[in-house]
Amino acid sequence: MKKHIAVLGAGMVGSAIIHDLSSQYRVTVIDKDQKALERCSHYNGVKTIHQDVSDIAKTGALIEDADLVISAVPGFLGYQTLEMVIRKNKHIVDISFMPEDFMELHALAHQRGVTAITDCGVAPGMPNLIVGYHSRHMEIERFEYMVGGLPKERKFPFEYKAPFSPIDVLEEYTRPARVMENGKVIHRLPLSEPELVHFENIGHLEAFNTDGLRSLLHTMKHTPHMKEKTLRYPGHIRLIEALKAAGFFGDQPVQVKGQSIRPLDVTNRVLMDEWKLRPEEPEFTIMRIMLEGGGQAVMYDLYDEYDSSTKLSSMARTTGFTATAAANMLLDGIFKERGVFPPELIGKQESCFEYIMAYLKERNITYRRSDH
Repeated sequence: MKKHIAVLGAGMVGSAIIHDLSSQYRVTVIDKDQKALERCSHYNGVKTIHQDVSDIAKTGALIEDADLVISAVPGFLGYQTLEMVIRKNKHIVDISFMPEDFMELHALAHQRGVTAITDCGVAPGMPNLIVGYHSRHMEIERFEYMVGGLPKERKFPFEYKAPFSPIDVLEEYTRPARVMENGKVIHRLPLSEPELVHFENIGHLEAFNTDGLRSLLHTMKHTPHMKEKTLRYPGHIRLIEALKAAGFFGDQPVQVKGQSIRPLDVTNRVLMDEWKLRPEEPEFTIMRIMLEGGGQAVMYDLYDEYDSSTKLSSMARTTGFTATAAANMLLDGIFKERGVFPPELIGKQESCFEYIMAYLKERNITYRRSDH
């Protein structure tokens, strides 16, 4: 009998996950969005359940017979969902990118005999896997990656479309960026230290500091220099800084016609339509990962586009298929340790690194390595 995977969340990335898994496994997808469920129902053998995943007790009852769970819920639901799945004694791959410290659940997962792989998307995710792998083969002194998902058509004024909720993107633009400098965690302003970087397929993009290192600040703290940057078309920083300076990102309510409204909520609502990625809209994911140390320099480049044959966006593919690679790896018994593991700890095992890289390459997602 086919193994059973429960997918929590049927959004853009959840749809890619279901697309990839449905031919090999029994898949149950749970979401409160009926339209999203209908988009997944045409896959053979997929069962859809209309349920608000924020109702932890009811969601827990629906995963009782699952062999593995993939959590693609919003970040604010991530921690409580992860804890619930662990308490149900289910292995889990998580791409919620929760703000809380998921390592606080490590002891519980280990006690329950559960493996939880967290932050398992394109980024965070693949840079973590890669730096974890290379940490076994070289003394890394400097690690940096830059990543972006962008529309191919540059539409005025933002020249950007958000594959996720705008509020999550706006948080990247307002939350201080933590970087590692000389072995110490330093806080930098978001959007700071801009630089123009040339990419063969695109031309110049601007890179700026964002807070994407997450677990690496703890698991790889022996690496003296680390940072993560976001990529956008040139001019994006100046536009966002103008909105910030004008107060559009303010979180303190203001009075408008007798109603108390946060400027940030209005901005989010307006950008929801402006930044929405349309069905079949061409877009791409671009990433560069750089490691230096011990006289070695290694670089990985990713360029991936919207897939017209499957109608899956590049961001959905590169994020979702990283999660399904990890799910298959667990079900195949390649990784057997119990507890909570971000991808850098998975990548330390060569067999896991090679498994995930090969899995993605089979799906035309290739991280091209060059040594300098």
